[in-house]
Amino acid sequence: MSELDARKAQARAWFESLQGRIVAAFEALEDEAPAQLYPGQPGRFEKTPWSRGEDEGGGVMGMMRGRLFEKVGVHTSTVFGAFSPEFAKQIPGAAEDPRFWASGISLIAHMRNPRVPAVHMNTRMIVTTQSWFGGGADLNPTLEIARTPRHPDTVDFHARLKKACDGFDKEYFPKYKKWADTYFWLPHRGEPRGVGGIFYDHHDSGDWNKDFAFTKAVGEAFVDIHPAIIRRRMPEAWTQEERREQAKWRGRYVEFNLLYDRGTTFGLKTGGNVESILSSMPPIAEWK
Repeated sequence: MSELDARKAQARAWFESLQGRIVAAFEALEDEAPAQLYPGQPGRFEKTPWSRGEDEGGGVMGMMRGRLFEKVGVHTSTVFGAFSPEFAKQIPGAAEDPRFWASGISLIAHMRNPRVPAVHMNTRMIVTTQSWFGGGADLNPTLEIARTPRHPDTVDFHARLKKACDGFDKEYFPKYKKWADTYFWLPHRGEPRGVGGIFYDHHDSGDWNKDFAFTKAVGEAFVDIHPAIIRRRMPEAWTQEERREQAKWRGRYVEFNLLYDRGTTFGLKTGGNVESILSSMPPIAEWK
């Protein structure tokens, strides 16, 4: 096995193991949610394997519609093949050779309780004639009162990501936080999608082991902080007016993902699983 193949195998194994840990953590939260606010049986993930085609990889789509998690997807994929000539021009290293390999994990959690923020996280490794890591995590509160940098959920989410970044380079967090603020922005609305987090792409320091360790640290940070935020907020009761406000901000999430999200474009352009790619859409949203 070549060094590159060994690295691909390591990355894929990590993404798939992380999926298992997040699924277990989210199912535990489904069990813990207070029955008076969340009646019914706790949800469980349904895992559906899919294939991109013969000898072009595939993945596992993990979906749950539960009593606490109104809709959550935790997906992994490992795909390979060749970019179209048009798309290859947009990808580093693909203009010279359109062949690619990509592996990663992607999740979005839409909560029933509008006081519990929605969240998105993904990390990935991509190989063309170059190779790099990308990803990040961002928090998406669905109540105006929580959509501030001073809200405790925002403060704690950012602090945990900063800790992950600072373990590698003190410049990572300010750089990747700014990138998230710029990336998760709705130009036509003149407003952010949520309260941000970190976003990074084409991350290649020249030290693959360090870059892989950093990407793993981002995943560890997510597993650490987001269940903690859910546990803090899930006992809070909510009103129908708050549910309507939640639907409004979910609409903004839809607008971003369909108009600007790179992951959506990449998945559709590379023959990914459409159900998995579009599972990020919330179950209920409104436009007024």
